Amino acid sequence: MDNKKLVAQRIAEHVDMDVLEIEKLVEIPPKSDMGDFAFPCFILAKVLRKAPPMIAIELMEKINKEGFEKIVNNGPYLNFFVDKTMLIKKTIDKILIEGLEYGNTTNGDGETILVEYSSPNIAKPFHVGHLFTTVIGNSLYKSYKSQGYDVERINHLGDTGTQFGKLISAYKKWGDEEALEKEPIKELLRIYVKFHDEAEKNPELVEEGRMYFKRLEDGSEEEVALWKRFRELSLKEFMKVYEMLGVEFDSYAGESFYSDKIDELVEMIEKTGLLVESQGAQVIDLEEYNMPPCIVKKADGATIYATRDLAAATYRKKKYDFSKNIYVVGKDQTLHFNQVFKSLELMGFEWAKDCIHVPFGMVRFADKKLSTRKGDVIFLEDLLNEAVNKTLSIINEKNPELENKEEVAKEVGIGAIIFTYLKNNRTRDIVFNWDEMLSFEGETGPYTQYTYARGKSILRKLGTVEEEADYSLLNSKEEFELVKILENLELAIKSSIDKLEPSIITRYVLDVAKAFNKFYNAHNIANSESEELKNARLKLVEATCVVIKKSLDLLGIKVVEKM
Repeated sequence: MDNKKLVAQRIAEHVDMDVLEIEKLVEIPPKSDMGDFAFPCFILAKVLRKAPPMIAIELMEKINKEGFEKIVNNGPYLNFFVDKTMLIKKTIDKILIEGLEYGNTTNGDGETILVEYSSPNIAKPFHVGHLFTTVIGNSLYKSYKSQGYDVERINHLGDTGTQFGKLISAYKKWGDEEALEKEPIKELLRIYVKFHDEAEKNPELVEEGRMYFKRLEDGSEEEVALWKRFRELSLKEFMKVYEMLGVEFDSYAGESFYSDKIDELVEMIEKTGLLVESQGAQVIDLEEYNMPPCIVKKADGATIYATRDLAAATYRKKKYDFSKNIYVVGKDQTLHFNQVFKSLELMGFEWAKDCIHVPFGMVRFADKKLSTRKGDVIFLEDLLNEAVNKTLSIINEKNPELENKEEVAKEVGIGAIIFTYLKNNRTRDIVFNWDEMLSFEGETGPYTQYTYARGKSILRKLGTVEEEADYSLLNSKEEFELVKILENLELAIKSSIDKLEPSIITRYVLDVAKAFNKFYNAHNIANSESEELKNARLKLVEATCVVIKKSLDLLGIKVVEKM
């Protein structure tokens, strides 16, 4: 049990409040000399009809102090000082016994979580913008999994839509077979951009694109064959990127998977009486909810994203009976998901409330958004390779004799980029900047990876850690502050899940790294005053390495043993 829970339980023994409610109110004091936890007694004043300072005094006298050095009242606050030696022993031993299972729980047993993420468009480049959804989704998957949930990773490929009509038209006119085999995505991008350039001069091309898409939807053999080829070639290219990132999926059921489920969906909506005609299209009217109508079928009978998302949601509920159906999609799609979720609710699905949009910001150049139509894209594979190459250059400059330096460069370079994407609140935009992404100073991925490597280096140099340790010798401020942070991994994971915010893990591992480096700089481990103290400190180093490795793994970042 973590100490915050213990504080809440001890208070709950003497007041008529739920433990969870108390736990939410327990604070971390701004200064360490004010204790490790503080409980504001204001909330009890009305019920107990006493002044908060008086309540604090009475609780201080009544509460069981086992596990705490002392409990003192500070005006209206009740301040708890944990038993440092007990906390240090309990935390380090738990970490070293559990290893990379540390921080895991079974809280999610019996619940299924769906996380839809990445979802690139077939025949379009996997660019730097797609990395945002991919790394957020991957981190949420890992965090949920660590808490015992059954998690399904869904890659809802953008493998249908009017752009395929345009692409088929473009390929028939300007496609280069040799280029398609050699570099499929780049060739498909070339003809897609050319189509839009030509369509500006000749608007009839747009109609031709629509015609080809309708033929594709109707199952025309030639169009379907081309579509399948574009899909297979694209997926093969995407897999290269996923392999570099260490990302996997349980399902690649894209939009096209739901094509044969549309008629059933439309019939279902018709039965509810929600489907109305608007300018030739079939829609669900959402004016009452201050939203544009949700288009189910366009005037020409073609479907749109919303149709397929409605079909996907109903299919997923039947197949997985999910507790949560999470969509990691950019914030520019907020209205779309509001329309889809409201439509599901109006269709009578109580589980519509369990469908959650996890928005994130844009990745852009300093002066413009990325646009496939204009060809303004940076291929993610190129970005990752460049990061690896730049990292390798730094290694060659600083530590040319490093073993496995190519592998180290790969993990550090790619880790640096993932960390940058997950460092701040996910709704913040990322302005694409090479220097910032690949900086090896400040709050970066390489900083945390280097901290881990430093810890492992200490353990290699100073030999075997004794099984038993006298933790009472770890009595410095730096040692205790580090342990307090190590204790909080489970809380960080829980908070990350509750807020659907991987940056909480990122900030947590930065806190661990900073606290470790403060400890390292303040104390010469090799020349500790005694062997017993050195052994206790080595245990702390070992525990820190475990927590950094686990935390980075939750972000989808690998550690390196040497740097």
